Amino acid sequence: MSLKWTDVLDIAIELDEKYPDIDPQFVNFVDLRNWVMQLDEFDDDPEHCGERILEGIQLAWIEEKA
Repeated sequence: MSLKWTDVLDIAIELDEKYPDIDPQFVNFVDLRNWVMQLDEFDDDPEHCGERILEGIQLAWIEEKA
């Protein structure tokens, strides 16, 4: 399975598994974008990411932690 920027929930789950000790509320978008692109299953154009997508990933990650 390859992840695209629009796979917000799946990305959030992967990030939560890879970074269990991170509080996503305090992750800046530069780090978040880099971490997403470093996920093994991530396969999408880095240029297709914007602030709204990163906000969605961050919110989904926060919900995943709850």
